[in-house]
Amino acid sequence: MSAQATDITPAPSSKGALRRRLPGSLAWHLGSLAILAVILYPVVWVVGGSFKKSEDIVGSLDLFPADPIVDNYTSLTDGIADISISTFFVNSLLLAVGSVVGILISCSLTAYAFAKIRFAGRNLLFTLMIGTLLLPYHVLLIPQYVLFRNMDMINTYTPLLLGKYLATEAFFVFLMVQFMRNLPKELDEAARLDGCGHVRIYWSIVLPLCRPALITSAIFTFINAWNDFMGPLIYLNEPGKYTVSLGLKMFVDQEGLANYGGMIAMSLVALLPVLAFFLAFQRYLIDGMATSGLKG
Repeated sequence: MSAQATDITPAPSSKGALRRRLPGSLAWHLGSLAILAVILYPVVWVVGGSFKKSEDIVGSLDLFPADPIVDNYTSLTDGIADISISTFFVNSLLLAVGSVVGILISCSLTAYAFAKIRFAGRNLLFTLMIGTLLLPYHVLLIPQYVLFRNMDMINTYTPLLLGKYLATEAFFVFLMVQFMRNLPKELDEAARLDGCGHVRIYWSIVLPLCRPALITSAIFTFINAWNDFMGPLIYLNEPGKYTVSLGLKMFVDQEGLANYGGMIAMSLVALLPVLAFFLAFQRYLIDGMATSGLKG
């Protein structure tokens, strides 16, 4: 019995096409690796610098030291200017969490009013609110500082948190409004037939369906509040109330000498809460987007 052999060798035309695609594919992968190396270089440099002595960091071309040290990390337990490092982290966490709570409450309520309630001047007020996005932060800085100084709120966290509870972040209001407007109107109509008012509709229907927008707002608010430098620098005067961003500034003394090793080490440690917060909530963000906020 004879068996017909099956030729699995690619046809000549296929081999030619493969040869023509190979240089382009190779160039694309090499280019991607080069871009990745450029992007990751600062990260690798910072990680390597945290294991160097301060005098070896500036001007050194080596990414990692030949004799790595951990003194930059262990010295963080001694604090800065007799202030524990944990104090800066607790202050930053207080501001970040307080900002997230304020943004979610105030912006969601304001967005519900613009998206679901019809009232006179709604479109005009919404347009004016969006227009505030065009105002630079520095334009409002001096009037706000004078206002809070006259109210005797300087050197407190109130100026940094008050605006978050008054829906002054127009971007997050706009984000939530656009999300709420895409929700089916039949849900609101069915809830009203069941006797639900605006409070019940907002709490039981709109908020659960707006979870992707809420989590997105929470992530960006936490990151912005944690990394904020200008606000704490202007309104906080006592080192015991400083945040992590101001604590990093204290590594530079009055004579201009800087402890670069300790600064870099604390910078890496300061990234951990932000990374942990993002990793903890990204799953809910992805799940919400995959279902478009609706389940049926």
